[in-house]
Amino acid sequence: MPVCNQLSIKELSDLANQIREDVIKMLLEAKSGHSAGALGMADVFTALYFAILNHDPKNPNWPDRDKLVLSSGHICPVFYATLAHAGYYKKQELLTLRKFDSRLQGHPSSLELPGVEVSSGPLGQGISQAIGMALANKLDQKKSEIYCVMSDGELNQGQSWEAFMFAGKHKLHNLTAIIDRNNIQIDGYTEDIMPLEPLADKLKSFNWHVLEIDGHNMEEIIDACHKAKAIFEQPVIIIAHTIPGKGVEFMENNPEWHGKAPDQNQAKEAIKDIRTLKGQILYD
Repeated sequence: MPVCNQLSIKELSDLANQIREDVIKMLLEAKSGHSAGALGMADVFTALYFAILNHDPKNPNWPDRDKLVLSSGHICPVFYATLAHAGYYKKQELLTLRKFDSRLQGHPSSLELPGVEVSSGPLGQGISQAIGMALANKLDQKKSEIYCVMSDGELNQGQSWEAFMFAGKHKLHNLTAIIDRNNIQIDGYTEDIMPLEPLADKLKSFNWHVLEIDGHNMEEIIDACHKAKAIFEQPVIIIAHTIPGKGVEFMENNPEWHGKAPDQNQAKEAIKDIRTLKGQILYD
């Protein structure tokens, strides 16, 4: 049977910050990886695995589980840390990120790690994989849900928009995509490189139901996912507005940290930022 977590909003928020700290420690140990997006999506991943998804860490291949496809595989540190906190494997393994023979590769591998549904890396492909799963579930009349976490930068890929058209045509109501709208990509700001706005209007025109939320507001994240389950006419996209590098002042909203790991001093400062809020200790 699936694990049912009954955590308060404060407990979920505190857990998200613990996951952020783990992300920093993982990246420091690896000396490479992606900081900004991983920190920015900690609240969304915490909400998904501790309040939304029907899943069972003790039985990762449970046939009736909800499935999450991580399209933006480069933010995998937050994915790995969340899976570890959920009980898929021991937290000590997190410090093997990107090391030789580690199961925690630079992009997730479904052949290596429990809880990883698909191998990811090339941006723009995850939504197509998720659509395939959702269509199969619909044809098989299965009630489980499919979720796809995407970056906004990968919407530069034409494949994403072909996939959006397909899902809209087939009215895949069992599919929820979550776009990490952090406004940065590896080359700079999204609106400078390839403007996406008006993003919500574009997605609506492809026959998706669109919700926009603060991706750091735990209640909004959870409420949006519940609303998505109640919509039976269309697939749903949640545009989660996030701050890249969330919780670490010198990383926030800085494209430089898209694909960069902190050094020892930066990691120390980052963890101090994450553990405090205006001087108040969040947790020890």
